[in-house]
Amino acid sequence: MASTETKDASTTTGTGDTSGDIAGLEAGLDALESRVVDRQPWLRTAASKAFPPLIAIAIVLALWQLAYHFELKPHYLLPSPVDVGHSLQQKWLEGTLLSFVWTSVSRGALGFLASVVLGTVLGLIVARVKAVRAAIGPILSGLQSLPSVAWVPAAIIWFGLTDATIYTVVLLGAVPSIANGLVAGVDQISPLYLRAGRTIGATGLAGVRHVLLPAALPGYIAGLKQGWAFSWRSLMAAELIVNAPDLGTGLGQLLEQGRELQDMSWVLSAILLILIVGIGIELLVFAPVERRVLRSRGLLVKS
Repeated sequence: MASTETKDASTTTGTGDTSGDIAGLEAGLDALESRVVDRQPWLRTAASKAFPPLIAIAIVLALWQLAYHFELKPHYLLPSPVDVGHSLQQKWLEGTLLSFVWTSVSRGALGFLASVVLGTVLGLIVARVKAVRAAIGPILSGLQSLPSVAWVPAAIIWFGLTDATIYTVVLLGAVPSIANGLVAGVDQISPLYLRAGRTIGATGLAGVRHVLLPAALPGYIAGLKQGWAFSWRSLMAAELIVNAPDLGTGLGQLLEQGRELQDMSWVLSAILLILIVGIGIELLVFAPVERRVLRSRGLLVKS
């Protein structure tokens, strides 16, 4: 009897040691696959991230100035960076620069939010209903590749020179990208997650909220980024063509006014503002959200 108890104890101890060895081995393998990075001061981190873009901007400005100096184009066709800076300064001193930017940003934000709602609903339906996917899945891909400016004449005929025309073009440009991004994210979900959700009772809207959307988040975020890019491009295309006094002046209208006046400094100033706003939204809104989502899934190493 005592020998039996001793044997059971030794077996238990051996099992415990084996479990501990396996756990230690797994921890060691995880440590080998993880890249440990010491936390750096925030000033050094900011400098390391800002330095490469600043170098690229300096190179572009230098090449631009050389092209102006050697007159690759006449100066009235290719103004210098200083001339463009003076044009921006003039708009700033007139007090109109921020109003131009705000008009376009507010339109873009409102159109994008509406696109997110419509694109999310459409993407979920296409991803989960096979008949709908077979019917309109290829159409969504085709709409995504269609240039947004192609919708402007039709929207003008439908709604005239109104804000409805601009928002229609934005929606038709952004919704397909958001829906396709969500569909791609849902397609990458492991079936195990969906079965586990059904097992614990997460079905219907609860399953979508607590299982489907969180699991598809990386692909969904990618679709949102692309949707913003398409909505901003669509907005600029619409503002270039849809021009009326009642609509106010956005960056697209500002660009068109520069073209009508044959003022290249004005035109390049508007292009620069459009570029800055697009990059700013990407860096300040989407990049942090994407990093947080990827880091929470172990796809980025927190430094």
